[in-house]
Amino acid sequence: MIHRLVCVLGAVLLCTATLSAQKDPEAVAVDDDVAAGLDLTAVSEVFRDSKDLEDFEKRLNDPDAGVNNLDLDRNGDVDFLRVVEQGSDDTRLVILQAVLGENEFQDVATIEVEKTDTDQYNMQVRGNEELYGPNYYIVPAVHVHLFPVVTWMYRPLWRPYVSVWRVGVYPRWWRPWRPVGVTVYRTRTVHLTTRASFTVSRTSRVTTVHKVHYTPHRSTMVRSRTTVTKSPGGKVTVRKSTTTRRRR
Repeated sequence: MIHRLVCVLGAVLLCTATLSAQKDPEAVAVDDDVAAGLDLTAVSEVFRDSKDLEDFEKRLNDPDAGVNNLDLDRNGDVDFLRVVEQGSDDTRLVILQAVLGENEFQDVATIEVEKTDTDQYNMQVRGNEELYGPNYYIVPAVHVHLFPVVTWMYRPLWRPYVSVWRVGVYPRWWRPWRPVGVTVYRTRTVHLTTRASFTVSRTSRVTTVHKVHYTPHRSTMVRSRTTVTKSPGGKVTVRKSTTTRRRR
């Protein structure tokens, strides 16, 4: 009797393990160059601490803070990240764009926020698929309604924030600087990435983002390649590698 029970239990565990392997979600592998240039968890924490989107843009590009370490055009200087906001009804979309040249913008990530019928908020930071791979989200583990910037975004008489900065027209407080190595970058941002206010997810939480008619900006300087591998257990891994041509 005991032997039969052990056999049945073993079969159940084997079946459960098999089903888990079959249902294992698509793994996400972030491009090392991009991850070393812009950690979206650190970006999320900067967003949380900002009073409005103008303040967020300044904090994001602050040379002394070092959150932005992205050099997509490989010219030896960190790219300026401009912030553009769009919205529809109770949905807000904040776009982070790398300024790479005259009329050359590459969307790096979007911050998506929606207000529900119960006056609650859902939020996610979505990495651009060309740079971070598919289904790469940073989602909050805390209440979003406490973020000053979210309150500002849902203020009465809302008007979208659109950055005025572009190539050759930068704020006085900004200056180009050289990107640093991975170890130095992680040391600079560790005070943000270890807060545990956000976590990585493969599942979207904002369901109304489709209401915003958003046309992504893709620079001709950026090229990406997708590599898909499958383990013996059936786990699929998608890796995105990004290459760029130098700006002359």
